[in-house]
Amino acid sequence: MRVSMKAIAASRHPSAMPALAAVLHRRVTVLGSTGSIGVNTLDVIAHARKTYGAEVFPVEALTAGANAKKLAEQARAVRPRLAVIGDERHYTELKAALSGTGIEVAAGAEAIVAAAGRPADAVMVAIIGAAALKPALAAVMRGAHLALANKECVVAAGPVFGAAVAASGATVVPVDSEHNAVFQVLCAEDADEIDTVTLTASGGPFRDWPIEQMRSVTPEQAVAHPNWSMGAKISVDSATMMNKGLELIEAHFLFALPPEKLAVAVHPQSIVHALIGHADGSTLAHLSPPDMRTPIAHALAWPRRISSPSHKLDLANTVPITFQAPDPERFPSLRLAVEAMKAGGLAPTILNAANEIAVEWFLSRKIGFLDIPRVVEKTLSECDGAASAANSLEDVLAADGETRIRAGNLCRRMMM
Repeated sequence: MRVSMKAIAASRHPSAMPALAAVLHRRVTVLGSTGSIGVNTLDVIAHARKTYGAEVFPVEALTAGANAKKLAEQARAVRPRLAVIGDERHYTELKAALSGTGIEVAAGAEAIVAAAGRPADAVMVAIIGAAALKPALAAVMRGAHLALANKECVVAAGPVFGAAVAASGATVVPVDSEHNAVFQVLCAEDADEIDTVTLTASGGPFRDWPIEQMRSVTPEQAVAHPNWSMGAKISVDSATMMNKGLELIEAHFLFALPPEKLAVAVHPQSIVHALIGHADGSTLAHLSPPDMRTPIAHALAWPRRISSPSHKLDLANTVPITFQAPDPERFPSLRLAVEAMKAGGLAPTILNAANEIAVEWFLSRKIGFLDIPRVVEKTLSECDGAASAANSLEDVLAADGETRIRAGNLCRRMMM
């Protein structure tokens, strides 16, 4: 079962537009507040408080993985009711840092899930990787308004996530710049009226490098994205173009579009985020500067629009806008993602988990940059359950766990 357009996007046409005041007073939880998206979310909230009043966007909870110092700084600034650190070893540090503030403190993976289940109107899902699955589903199941910045909820568990959204009536607004662009531009709910949805990709830092030169890529080079400020894992995914492959799978589920209606174009300037071609020959595009605070502000306030701290686009002073087809030889990860999307079942789950492990090993300097897609392809070929259906969260988590072990073993053999 895919997430249907009606489950994800029908509420783009609400029966009644909420008052701006109601939107501004949404209580917000930020899952993954110390990462790039989380930091930008709090920047958007701070800007909104300066613009509309200090009482807007009250914060219910902030969660982080292991950065207790940063989490404490954020909590003191925005005054949530709860702060949760995923790594229990940092609980004492966080507790001491927030002593006397009246802010509740908790630790552990289950505490993050519980935080997602608390009564916030809007939940920013900014946790990286499959670790976001349980917290995101906890927010979905209570019918929350989700600003979804995590790909893996849809890539690894699309059918399960979609069924939960449909059953609960939750609202999901994608935060990825490309999917947020599609969400905004796509007016027709009938996929038959859409010819092609094209997601753009910067091509990362190596889009013009000879393949031989890419063998010596270092983690520092891979995370130095030319346009976007992102975390290390996502930056590496952008450099391999796996990020765009995952986004194709995400669009497949989010907008109920068949693989043949999805495409990728390399657009180095990162100004056009998506192009939607319709059956009548019209092509509609979404443009904005490469600043994640723009889609974050849209997702938090949807269906209204609020001021954001992002820079405004000045087309008169913009460099020429260009597009080109991605190079399949230089970026095999994109091909692997398309194959997994077409295969369906647990193949996207396996693809995602294998990629997460391979990127971890690359960032630890244990395997090479070009080894990342090799690990993913080999893992996919060795996993017998790739064609199995993802019928439950348990199926997804079991496949995810088994894949991580298998991919890790492949990485070890590459080191020998």
